[in-house]
Amino acid sequence: MLTETLVTLPNTPGIYQFFDSKGHLLYIGKAKVLKNRVKSYFRFTPNLSPSPTLSARIHNMISQVARLEYLVVSNEHDAFILENSLIKQLKPKYNILLRDDKTYPYIYIDFSSTYPRFDITRKIVKGKNIRYFGPFSSGARALLEALYLIFPLVQKRGCERVKKACLFYQMGRCLAPCEEKISKEEYLRIVNKTLEFIHRPKAIIKALEEKMTTYAKALHFEEAAKLRDQIEQIEQMERFSHLDSTKLENFDLFAVHIEEKSACALRLFIREGKVVSSSHSIAKSVHGFDVNELYHSMILNAYPLESPCLISTLYIAHPVEDTQNLSLALKQRHNKTIYIKHPLRGEKHHLCNLALTNANELLLQHNRRSNALIEKIFHYFSFTDLPYAIEVFDNSHLGGEATVGAMVVWENEVFAKDRYRRFHLKAKDEYSQMKELLTARVERFKKDSAPNLWVIDGGKTLLNLALNILESVGVHIDVIAISKEKIDAKAHRAKGAARDVLHTHNGSFNLPASDTKLQFFQRLRDEAHRFAINFHRQTKRRDTTALSTLQSKGVSAAAIKKLLNYFGSFDLIHNASYEEIKHASSKTVADKIFSTTKID
Repeated sequence: MLTETLVTLPNTPGIYQFFDSKGHLLYIGKAKVLKNRVKSYFRFTPNLSPSPTLSARIHNMISQVARLEYLVVSNEHDAFILENSLIKQLKPKYNILLRDDKTYPYIYIDFSSTYPRFDITRKIVKGKNIRYFGPFSSGARALLEALYLIFPLVQKRGCERVKKACLFYQMGRCLAPCEEKISKEEYLRIVNKTLEFIHRPKAIIKALEEKMTTYAKALHFEEAAKLRDQIEQIEQMERFSHLDSTKLENFDLFAVHIEEKSACALRLFIREGKVVSSSHSIAKSVHGFDVNELYHSMILNAYPLESPCLISTLYIAHPVEDTQNLSLALKQRHNKTIYIKHPLRGEKHHLCNLALTNANELLLQHNRRSNALIEKIFHYFSFTDLPYAIEVFDNSHLGGEATVGAMVVWENEVFAKDRYRRFHLKAKDEYSQMKELLTARVERFKKDSAPNLWVIDGGKTLLNLALNILESVGVHIDVIAISKEKIDAKAHRAKGAARDVLHTHNGSFNLPASDTKLQFFQRLRDEAHRFAINFHRQTKRRDTTALSTLQSKGVSAAAIKKLLNYFGSFDLIHNASYEEIKHASSKTVADKIFSTTKID
C-alpha cells in the first residue's frame, strides 16, 4: 500500500502526511515536487526502508510510517500556507511547533479625550489621536503604574463624566481636572512630560527608587516592597534598551539558536530605534530539522491573522530559504507588504549577533534549570511527549445549577493564568459536562494549539472519554486522570479516608502521598478546582439576580425552567432577542421580559 502510493506520487506541489500503523499522524510536510520530496525519505532496494542519509530522529519516524496521504495544490505558496495551518491544527508528533505568540499589550493614550489618560490594550484601533507604545512582552503593567505614581494624571476611567474628585486626588496622585482644579493646558504639559519618560526606563527606575527610599524611611515597608517589585519588572523590560539605532525605525528581529535537541527562538521588538521588548520560545526535540523550519514557524506564529502587524520590515539572524513565500503569506494575512531581510553588515547585523548571543544564553539557562520532575513524569508514565504544556479540566455545579467548566494551563513550569478559560455548560451529568467541555476545547485547536498533556479531574471513564474525543479529531495528546478512591470501601461515601489515584491508558497508579509526581498532579487538579469553584460562585450569584429579575416581571417558574432548558444559562437568556424568547417560550413571556428592561 505504502509502496504503491510512493510510486504514483505526482510531480506537483502539495503537502504530505505520514501515519503509523495505528493511524496516528506522525508528520506533515510541504513539497515543491511531491514525488521528489517524499521519495527522498526512503530506500527502495532490496526492501522499502528509511534512507540511510536521514538523521536518527527522522530515521526513527520513517521506520514507523505505514500510510501516506497527500494533497495537491496549485503552487508552492499554497502548500506553504496549508502546511502551517494543518500543523497548528493537528500537532503531529514529529513536527516542530513553537507555541503561538500571544497578542502582546501596548500602552496607549487617546488625545481625543479632554484629559487624556494612559491605559493598556491588546487591540490596535487606528486613529490619528491615539498613540501606542510597545508592544511589551513583560513589564507593561509595572510601567503604567510607575507613570501614574510619578505623574499626577487622571487614573480612573470615566473621570470626566463623574465630575467629582476621587481618592487619588486626596492622595495627591491626581490634580482633579474633573473639578477643573487644573487647566487643560497645564494638564497636557504633564502628559507631555510623561511621554518623555516612557522611552527612558532608567529615569523611571530612578524616580521609583527615590520613592521607595522615602517609604522605607517612613517604615511603610509594604509600599516599599511593591515599588521594589515594580523596579525589578521594569529592569527586566529594560534588558535591551541601552541599544539605540541612529535611525528611528520600527521593526522586529528574529534569531534562532539550536543546541543539540533543543532550540531557542528569540524575537526583539524595535520601536523608534530602541529595543523596547523581547520574547522567546523554547522548542524541544528539534534534532534533524534545519533552521529554515524554525524561522518559518516562528514568524508565521508571530503575526496571526487576528492581531495587528505594525511593522513593514523584519530582520532574521540567518539566511533563510523561501522568504518570498513567507513574505507573501504575511501579505495575504495583513494586506501589506512585509519585507524579510538578513543583514550582512552595520547596526542591524550587530543586533542580530547580539540576539543570537542572548538566544544562546536563554537556552543555556533553560537547560540548566530544566525541570527534573517533568523528566521523571515523562519516563514513569511512558508519555510520548515531555509535558511542558499542560491543560487541566474540571467541572463545577450545585444540584445541576450554574453548571460551569474550567481549564487551567501549566506552561514553562508556571501556571499561565492569562490562558485560563471558563465555559458555561448545558449538560446535567458529569460525564456529559466533561464531554461538552473537552469538545469545546478541541474545536479551538486550530486557533489555540494543543498542549502536550491533558489532566482530567475524574477516573477511568472520563479518561477514556478524553482519549476518544482526541481520537475522533485525529490529534494525539497524552492524557492522565486523577480520582479519589476510598481506603475503607465499607465506609459511607461521604466519610472515611480517601487517596488520589492516577490513571493513564497504561493502567492505574497508586502512588504514596509523599511522591512528588502525585503531588504535582494534585497541585494541578486543585488549581483547576479552585478556578472552577470561583467561576461557579460568580455564575450562581448572577443567576440568582437574573432569576429575581424575571420573577419580578411576572415570568413563572415553569416558563423560566423552559427557557433555561432551551438556552442553557441565564446569560444566554439575557442576550436573546425578542423573537428568540418568543420561539423558545411564548409571546406572553417575551412581552413580559421586554416590557421594561432586560435582565440586569
